[in-house]
Amino acid sequence: MVDQTSKKPHAILVPYPLQGHVIPSVHLAIKLASQGFTITFINTHAFHHQISKAQPNSEPDIFTKVRESGLDIRYATISDGLPVGFDRSLNHDQYMAALLHVFSAHVDEVVGQIVKSDDSVRCLIADTFFVWPSKIAKKFGLLYVSFWTEPALVFSLYYHMDLLRINGHFGCQDCREDIIDYIPGVKAIEPKDMTSYLQEAETTSVCHQIIFNAFNDTRSADFVVCNSVQELEVETLSALQAEMPYYAIGPLFPNGFTKSFVATSLWSESDCTQWLDEKPRGSVLYVSFGSYAHVTKKDLAQIANGLSLSKVSFVWVLRADIVSSDDAHPLPDGFEEEVADRAMIIPWCCQREVLPHHAIGGFLTHCGWNSILESIWCQVPLLCLPLLTDQFTNRKLVVDDWKVGINLSDRKFVTKEEVSSNINSLFSGKLGDELRTKIKEVKKTLENALSPGGSSEKNMAQFIKDLKNKISDKMDQPNKSICNDS
Repeated sequence: MVDQTSKKPHAILVPYPLQGHVIPSVHLAIKLASQGFTITFINTHAFHHQISKAQPNSEPDIFTKVRESGLDIRYATISDGLPVGFDRSLNHDQYMAALLHVFSAHVDEVVGQIVKSDDSVRCLIADTFFVWPSKIAKKFGLLYVSFWTEPALVFSLYYHMDLLRINGHFGCQDCREDIIDYIPGVKAIEPKDMTSYLQEAETTSVCHQIIFNAFNDTRSADFVVCNSVQELEVETLSALQAEMPYYAIGPLFPNGFTKSFVATSLWSESDCTQWLDEKPRGSVLYVSFGSYAHVTKKDLAQIANGLSLSKVSFVWVLRADIVSSDDAHPLPDGFEEEVADRAMIIPWCCQREVLPHHAIGGFLTHCGWNSILESIWCQVPLLCLPLLTDQFTNRKLVVDDWKVGINLSDRKFVTKEEVSSNINSLFSGKLGDELRTKIKEVKKTLENALSPGGSSEKNMAQFIKDLKNKISDKMDQPNKSICNDS
């Protein structure tokens, strides 16, 4: 009989099927596999289909190359509850409803099959935004590790929603607008800097249901790992660590930063290296609003006209569905001709290859968390235009706390004059110099965290040690799961 304790622990990892969540989940899978874990990575059919379409020559298993390097990462895909061809961008609420109500049945089935075929499966690692992980983990006798892909500040706000309600800052028709200063480990924060869902008076939406249920479920997690850095959010993380086993292990990047061996891009990538090579150092603005958020046509026109007014060269990643997948031509008439001599407008690119290029001097961003971490790593100051969810809180960290970026607009509506003026102050003048000096310091914090003996390396080692100890304790107890009843 095989000694169970000598077998590699096997973890099933289920990322939330949005690109901003899948990318750090892939890096977490590789990190754990390189520390001696077997990982089964579960993607959705639809997400896998889009990756395959974007990279026609890619392997049917996105981890093939990683396995060739000796890491034991297996790959499976399951339905998210909707047909593969369904437009998830256009029908966001239906997609979220499928993830809320239907997806767990498919996860339950595949976890059951994996557990039945491999008795070394010990834990389920799942995105914090799922509403079911603790129940499925309990059913199959597994430990549950909750993976939080955003800053700890956002986790803390959601985790303490009850305090926000009690104090009248959330979940009421006439919410208070004064400073919030009672969340453990969170310095005073204004309501406008909370996530978009915590600013809404109407709290019955499908996304609110997901958040309420997910953060209720997370209270049953054995461990929480977070893609942040202890020194960047020291007070918030310390307060969370006093309440639960919470580990800051970020930033999660591929080895060497620029190139990952695992395909995660949902669109075909354009190469702008040659174009950038001809531009002076720090002279080009990189513009991207990420893989998911939408911009109104009105705001898009103001941003475009502001870019034109600024006279700065730019690379603009303009997704086909940036306004809506129903709108094929969202830019103002004549804009592309107007800026042709100093602009490259592309549908998608590998951001980790563009940001480190010597020509890039600024990043106009929606403030997605991965984009922020990547920009800091490449020492590129940020121009912030948050659009939804955690991005408003991320903006506060970037602009107010770390001072590595500025707001694109200080008004409710974006104006071309403000866009142009803020782009120019980033590229020429004292403010831009101050941001560049500050971002060098913050980059050093990230580097130190990932170096041997750094906080994230230590936290990762501690997490693995604590997880293995808990696995070992669990194996010493009689198995109370129902997975062997069938």
